[in-house]
Amino acid sequence: MTAPVAPPPALGAAEFAALMARLGPFEHRPRLAVAVSGGADSMALTVLATEWAAAVGGTLTALTVDHRLRPAAAEEAAQVAAWLGARGIAHAILRREGPPPARSLQAAARGARYRLLEAWCAGAGVLHLLVAHNREDQAETLLLRLARGSGLDGLAGMAPVAEHAGCRLLRPLLDVPRARLTATLRAAGQGWIEDPSNLDPAYLRVRLRQAQALLADAGLRSQRLAATAARLGRARAALEAGVAALLAQAALIHPAGFVRLDPVLLRAAPEEIGLRALAAVLALVGGAAYPPRLERLERLYRELPAATGGGRTLGGCRILPQGGGLLVCREPAAVAPPVPALRGGEIHWDGRFSLYTPPSAPDGLSLGALGTARLDAAPLLPAAVRAGLAALSDDRSVAAVPALGYVREGFDGRWLAAARLSFRPSRPLSGPGFTVV
Repeated sequence: MTAPVAPPPALGAAEFAALMARLGPFEHRPRLAVAVSGGADSMALTVLATEWAAAVGGTLTALTVDHRLRPAAAEEAAQVAAWLGARGIAHAILRREGPPPARSLQAAARGARYRLLEAWCAGAGVLHLLVAHNREDQAETLLLRLARGSGLDGLAGMAPVAEHAGCRLLRPLLDVPRARLTATLRAAGQGWIEDPSNLDPAYLRVRLRQAQALLADAGLRSQRLAATAARLGRARAALEAGVAALLAQAALIHPAGFVRLDPVLLRAAPEEIGLRALAAVLALVGGAAYPPRLERLERLYRELPAATGGGRTLGGCRILPQGGGLLVCREPAAVAPPVPALRGGEIHWDGRFSLYTPPSAPDGLSLGALGTARLDAAPLLPAAVRAGLAALSDDRSVAAVPALGYVREGFDGRWLAAARLSFRPSRPLSGPGFTVV
């Protein structure tokens, strides 16, 4: 007779504290937010994280995003608010505005969710955003990316810690099976909501979840898949460390948004590291969220160090030989259109620049590319970079180009001393790297 299988144990406070300790260090009296949809995973995380925050003298706010894509979404958000209110947990509902996405519904909803969550954290001064991805989520992510032909970076899965512009994204439950999170809620006497989209076979992730038993019979259990992702994560982290070390020697970033690059050092490095370094430079200067396609990147890399001739374009960048090295600057034809400046606020332009405009600034300003405008200013920078420089314009013409120290004659630019124009590309040249715990 087969012995009955013991139910999975709940996740206790001490075990959760150990999981959080791997994601630190945290500041004194940390302020945290947790994304909670009302599903079992995020409700369990909220209960556990609230207890942890209280134990370390910190505070926590639970955030629910109403995508306004299902009629029941508002009711579910209200139910989450009621549950958390009964537990004395601070809670806010963030609502997506605008028409529903025309395609790629799940991806669009995910993007909107993170934008809302991170914007709230940035506005509230909260440094840490917790999300409830668990072992099964990590395994499904590996399979999804394998099906899409992802390389090493994608197959490394989700990182336990990811540094974003507005906050740190923390995933303390990546090693925890989903069944233990459900057991945690049962032990706490806390209900949860079942999202009907988790049963919709139109989504590949749902079909993979429904095929779990078949995958397990083939040896593809979630524990093994998650462990594989962790091993690939270690390889990714090692490569990223090598790329950062190479770029520290081979790349010089100018605050006007271009890079001087030593192609000899890139070519002398192991090919994978050299390719990644080149991709990082192009993404930085081009303001892109993703690097160029690998085939075109490899072609350019093979031409280094001296065979670029009169120059190349790739990833929204111009790559030009200069003084024995390479100049990587923005391709004028790829620059984004101007955006209106926001008095007393901040705007982002072209995936590269951030501008804070003080309340004392005049109306009618916009931030865009200098382009072919003629200026009575000394050519302080290489001619190739001038067209892509960030410039402030009004309804007359270019009013100021901070990188050139230029202010148009007759334009009252006294407020410029309080303005801040920063080169803040979508992808930093070398960030904190892929985290493995």
